[in-house]
Amino acid sequence: MAAPVPLRSDFDAEGLRALAKVLRDPAQTRRMLALSAIYAGGSRSAAAALGGVGLQTVRDWVVAFNAQGPDGLIGGKAPGARPRLDAERRAALRSLVEQGPLPAAHGVVRWRLVDLAQILFEDHGVSVSEQTRSRVLRAMGYAKLSARPRHHAQDPDAIPAFKKLSPPAWQRSPRPRAGSR
Repeated sequence: MAAPVPLRSDFDAEGLRALAKVLRDPAQTRRMLALSAIYAGGSRSAAAALGGVGLQTVRDWVVAFNAQGPDGLIGGKAPGARPRLDAERRAALRSLVEQGPLPAAHGVVRWRLVDLAQILFEDHGVSVSEQTRSRVLRAMGYAKLSARPRHHAQDPDAIPAFKKLSPPAWQRSPRPRAGSR
């Protein structure tokens, strides 16, 4: 078994406990208290039990503490996966949407998310989900537009006869009559 990674020498158990008292981040406090147990001469297993984690996690805390000090024990959000649609591909998607489809070349008269996905895959070799494509287009300022359905036998001249005319939101009160007082 390999030797444990030594802790940095500019801190001690009492200093870490005192620092843990003033911290506001509970996860960082828990990690500092576990490391203070190691400084006090306890085993790494005891520190892992104190922190409620495994030995590998305690080793990761020690490495982070040695590299960055107490700030290395602040829990951060993981960076996540690299986006599949980088700036270049987003620009290509934007220009594609702005130009619109050519029916002779693309075989469609309006863009659908499926069509955009196929072109992105053919031209750039990237495959993204429909939800991601929709989210990216919305972030670019595009909205899904759909035409209002219209019956094939609808008579345009008959439409005004069926429209409802709403009364104005307010109306002037009638003038009082002279003899009504």
